[in-house]
Order: sequence, then C-alpha cells, then structure tokens
Amino acid sequence: MTLQKLHEEIDLTEEEYLKSELTSDIKHEFIDGRIYAMAGAGYNHNCIAGNVFGNLRNHLRGNPCTPFMADMKVRLGKDYVHPDVVVDCSKMSGADTYSENPLLVVEVLSRSTRKTDATVKLLRYINLPSVQEYVMIESDFVSVQVLRRHNHWLSEYYFLGDSVTFESIGLTLTVEEIYDRVDNADMNEFRQEMRSKE
Repeated sequence: MTLQKLHEEIDLTEEEYLKSELTSDIKHEFIDGRIYAMAGAGYNHNCIAGNVFGNLRNHLRGNPCTPFMADMKVRLGKDYVHPDVVVDCSKMSGADTYSENPLLVVEVLSRSTRKTDATVKLLRYINLPSVQEYVMIESDFVSVQVLRRHNHWLSEYYFLGDSVTFESIGLTLTVEEIYDRVDNADMNEFRQEMRSKE
C-alpha cells in the first residue's frame, strides 16, 4: 500500500529486512538500505485501491495473472516496496512473500506519497523488465496517469468522462468506475452535475 511513510533511522541488510518482515506487525518498505514504516491509508485511498483491485480480480478470474493488494511486496533489485495494486503473471508459489515479475503496478497518490511514487518508485518500476504499465491515481482530485513501456514511458492522463485501458491485461475502466464512492471536490461536483441532469 502506498501510504504515509514514517522515516526510521534504521539501516538493515536485505536479509535482515526480509527476516524482520516475517514477524513485524507493521509493514515496511526497504529502499537504499533504509526501512520506512507504513502508516494507515484514508477513505479515498482505500476506495480507489479497492475499486481497481476488485475490477482487476473479476477480469482476471481463471487467468494465470494474479492481482494483489498492498500486502504483497515487489522486489526492485535490493529494494522492496508495497504497491497499492500489482498484477503478476509469473508462476508464484504459496510461500512467496514478494513479486519479482510484476506486469502492472498501480499506486494511489496523496500529498504525503506523491513525490516518492512519482520519482523514486517510478524510476525503479520502469527499470524492472517485467513491468509494462505503471499507473498513478490521485486521491485528492481526479487524475489518472498511465505510463507504458511500449510508449517509451510517456505519461498519458485521463479525467472524468475518459476510459482507461490497462493494456497489459486487456481491461478498460471508466475514470468514474475508478473513483466510485470517492469523496473529493472533483467527484462531488461531478455527482451534483449528474443529478441535475436527471
């Protein structure tokens, strides 16, 4: 889950991090030898991540590609992060605690996570050979940013009234479906406009 990170002044080896995560009550990300504790996510963040995950799960039912929510780590070299939603099409085992070959990665952004998700994580995700799409979804306002490998990682933006195609898995969702139940100014204004047209 991409959440507010609480910086901890603790340096660990990769092996120490993985071992400590097996018994930790708190999830951590591990970037450049430093761990970052994960704080809880708010209503909008959970709505967006849940909407995306639910649609991916239904679309991929019976398919070898598996969607995961924030508890599944992704290994990026010697770093480990918790994307909000990830799809892995490799053959994972029941004992696996992280994905090494994600196909699609989705992060829900907020003021506290936007910089990390759009810089540090972006560079690591696009350098992972398996990743075909990286999606960043704002929670405070309506904006879906999609970067695709076949498009040289150029950003494409989607707003209310648009449809977003997750090309790596062949699923199209409207922006309204992604933001279902979300409570922000853009969505509240959109709902009011829809009601006035009824």
